[in-house]
Amino acid sequence: MKKVLVLEDEAGIRSFVVINLRRSGYEPIEAATGGEALQKLAENPDIDLALLDVMLPDIDGFEVCRRIRAANARIGIMMLTAMVQEMDKVTGLMTGADDYVTKPFSPAELLARVDALYRRVGGDEEPEEPELRNGPFLLNPRNRTLDKNGERVRLTQTEYAIIKFFMENPGKALSREDILTNVWGPEYKGELKIVDVNIRRLRIKIEDTPTFPTFITTIWGYGYKWGF
Repeated sequence: MKKVLVLEDEAGIRSFVVINLRRSGYEPIEAATGGEALQKLAENPDIDLALLDVMLPDIDGFEVCRRIRAANARIGIMMLTAMVQEMDKVTGLMTGADDYVTKPFSPAELLARVDALYRRVGGDEEPEEPELRNGPFLLNPRNRTLDKNGERVRLTQTEYAIIKFFMENPGKALSREDILTNVWGPEYKGELKIVDVNIRRLRIKIEDTPTFPTFITTIWGYGYKWGF
């Protein structure tokens, strides 16, 4: 069963999300506070996705996201937020979220994003692929891992998908639209900003000097290129 944690303190919204997830074959696990959500995760280590409200009565969703991500790089995390300010979106992504949905959202929009994130975290079986080597990096598709100079780089599954796309296209300029379509899916309706924030997160993890990147370089006005 595809388990999804639903952290939302408003009972009506939580019920709306849970009903639609069940109709689509997911097994929702409900939580109304950040503390309860962390406890449910500890009790259910096989949870694949977490949907996190931002405004909560105890600790905010950003902090819940940080704590989840510190313990689990593989789980998919989506923020559910009524806030539309650019900084709030960036904050959620920089704390480790894979995606965000702004309230109010339709069942179709929510489920399309959940399905895409579930595929991205490896919930559906994929054909076995060969390892990819490039410079100091080794990408292992079977384990969905990346090593740099023999040391494991801790990646979210979204970050892994971006790196994989780059390593499959060394030296090629990839537009933000190319990356968004390949990683988030052709039906994704979010903003291109999500690509830039994830690239920023990736550079912190893989670059020797993130402010002067040599592995992921910027093609101004277009996108990014993998090569050194």
